[in-house]
Amino acid sequence: MKELLISMAKGLVDDPDQVTVEVDEANEEGVVVYHLHVAPDDMGRVIGKQGRIAKAIRTVMRATANRSDSKILVEID
Repeated sequence: MKELLISMAKGLVDDPDQVTVEVDEANEEGVVVYHLHVAPDDMGRVIGKQGRIAKAIRTVMRATANRSDSKILVEID
């Protein structure tokens, strides 16, 4: 899952070397939080107009998590 998020983000940004993902442990509800970090100049590319790209990234990640019966949350920091 982490690799999927990294590959999607690297395809969107100008500086793919700055893309990192931190994964938190599952909380009491079983939700795993993924923190996506990109360069400040690339933040707009990852979020997109009116958050459409960010929403699409979250949708793909949620669909992937549903296949393995897990719950995730993607935060763009």
